[in-house]
Amino acid sequence: MRPLMAIALVLAAGLGIYALTANRDREPERLPFPPLSGSEESSPFDELPSAPIAQDFAPKPVDFDGRQAMRYLGDVCAIGPRITGSDGMKKQQEMLKKHFENLKLQVKAQTFTAKQGSVGKPMEMTNLIVSFQPDKKKRAILCSHYDTRPLADQEPDRRKWKEPFLSANDGGSGVAFLMEFAQHLPKLDLEVGVDLVFFDAEEFIFDRDLDRYFLGSQHFALAWRKLGKERPDYMGAVLLDMIAGKRPRFPVEQHSFRGAKALTLNLWNIAKQQGCDMFVQEHGDTVLDDHLALINVGIPAVDVIDFRYPHWHRLSDTPENCAPDGMIQVSKVLGAWLQTLR
Repeated sequence: MRPLMAIALVLAAGLGIYALTANRDREPERLPFPPLSGSEESSPFDELPSAPIAQDFAPKPVDFDGRQAMRYLGDVCAIGPRITGSDGMKKQQEMLKKHFENLKLQVKAQTFTAKQGSVGKPMEMTNLIVSFQPDKKKRAILCSHYDTRPLADQEPDRRKWKEPFLSANDGGSGVAFLMEFAQHLPKLDLEVGVDLVFFDAEEFIFDRDLDRYFLGSQHFALAWRKLGKERPDYMGAVLLDMIAGKRPRFPVEQHSFRGAKALTLNLWNIAKQQGCDMFVQEHGDTVLDDHLALINVGIPAVDVIDFRYPHWHRLSDTPENCAPDGMIQVSKVLGAWLQTLR
């Protein structure tokens, strides 16, 4: 199948990232979410079944600097809100381009056009794809959304919904984590390539009845599927969402368990082996998130999320209410997992 993706120059204001685009003038097809079998209610369990992890597995440790990750989080939040299509988002894109190119990684922008019902006109949106060892066919995805919600809709006082808020953990923590984690990729024993993907328009929502979530991840997934034989062989994807709260817990998200069971078991058993107790071996919430678009096109994808973060969608979601501990444990798990891939 001939690739439908072409290289084009995008992003004004001198951003200068080359774009990986697919039918950018058309509204992207909408992916259905996978149905859940049985009850959607989560149920606790004592122990996850064992996964095929060698007992003598000894991966190279990731020398992840939690303090540096928190500094990156501060830099991201210093931009202010990073709403899809805003000046803040463009500043964030410029910052990320410079950061990853300084690490000698390939940076591409996947630009597309979509329209929200409440906005009324098509808007340009951009996923960023940062590639380590881009020549390798077998690859893994580490991903996060990097847009911030336009409305703080969990504030009890509705008059505060339109006030600007920083979304430090929800939208910032995954970005900060990947900025720090990327520096350690060359030091690991990896036989696969790694794509760090930043999804736009995860929650570009003004009206819940009219607007759609996850526009960026759906576009990414469909563009990958349309590449046919040309597409990367993604062995798995891990979505990072709200990983920097204080004393976070990462139970097993239920769409991940049903849609990518082997990968889920693998990750939580690696976490147990690595002594990462924030990855609790019990069922958690059933969360609609960016991983669903990947599962829909056949990419095993798992959502690592602290969905009980108390400052979710509130003005109090600031760096002061974040901590590095969750990011440090996530780095141990992902570093070990990547080294198991062959």
